[in-house]
Amino acid sequence: MSSSNADPTGESPEGKLSARTGSPPAAERGRDAAFPGAGPAHRGYHCGVSTPASDDDDLFDPAFLDRLRALVLRLRKRRLLRKKGLQSTPATGFTREFKDFRHYTPHDDYRAIDWRLYARLERLFIRLYEEVQEFHVHVLLDTSESMNSPHPEKRRTGLKLAVALSALGLLGQHRVTLHTMKDRVVSELPPLKGQVNLRRILDHVRGLPFGGATDLERCFQDFRPSRQRQGIIFVISDLFGHDLEETPRALERTAAWPGETHVLHVHHPLEKSPALTGEVELVDVETGEARRLWLSPRDVERHEAAFAEWSAAIERACLSRRVDFLPWPTDVDFDDAFLSLLSRGSALGGA
Repeated sequence: MSSSNADPTGESPEGKLSARTGSPPAAERGRDAAFPGAGPAHRGYHCGVSTPASDDDDLFDPAFLDRLRALVLRLRKRRLLRKKGLQSTPATGFTREFKDFRHYTPHDDYRAIDWRLYARLERLFIRLYEEVQEFHVHVLLDTSESMNSPHPEKRRTGLKLAVALSALGLLGQHRVTLHTMKDRVVSELPPLKGQVNLRRILDHVRGLPFGGATDLERCFQDFRPSRQRQGIIFVISDLFGHDLEETPRALERTAAWPGETHVLHVHHPLEKSPALTGEVELVDVETGEARRLWLSPRDVERHEAAFAEWSAAIERACLSRRVDFLPWPTDVDFDDAFLSLLSRGSALGGA
């Protein structure tokens, strides 16, 4: 989990910690916990409060895919209910769907002239057609160890989001590329298009390995989406870095990305409000570094305030660069949250 807090010696721990709680040193290991104190832990902390591991067998079952299709229909219905009268894009292009006429002007393509209309009116008009926009959807999934341990719910949520966004892109006849990021960005599959490729994405995502440390600055700096086609970029991550300042600093790199960017901050409720008191040992889930300390209820309150401040700093960094930021707790209803995401104005949702 994430929380950075000073220990009794005044030192500030670094990395993702896993914690043991209880008076006995051999206390049972738990989940990502928060380090009370000055700020959210740089990465996730394993705490003494554990939740049962989740079974991935039902992650991409037919029922999940059926719900995805139902979500697409609900989204389309919601958009139609918001519209009154005829609605169309102001853009024009070269599909077969006729849109309007316009007076011919020099440098217009003469092949677009409507000669039948000229024969009637003896004036030159060109035919305009609806434009069909094809986007390139980039899904960046954080597959570092903090997304898997000690809260596997974050891994499941990240995988479901990656599949749902990829499926929506394929259903919309857009190009979809799946990327993973740890210490660097890796393109897992070539750009795919068409519903027939959904099974390929499902099979690949099911076997994605999670582990290793996160380098947000390097990943965001090295990521270079194509400028040949308008892009829609989704970052799915817990946003834990080496220190508290790394995340807002890394988000500065998103200003160079062409297209529309959304940052989905996946976090577990225990990372925000850890259920820890007494003697604990926090162990970094990525480096193995351990810190032993005593936590009081006041320390937990300080951590909650620090986590809220850290999240607010990330949101401000996103808004200053016109990046959509959406916190995604693992305990929210996935269908409702996903519909809300697409209703926020994403081109992928057609809003």
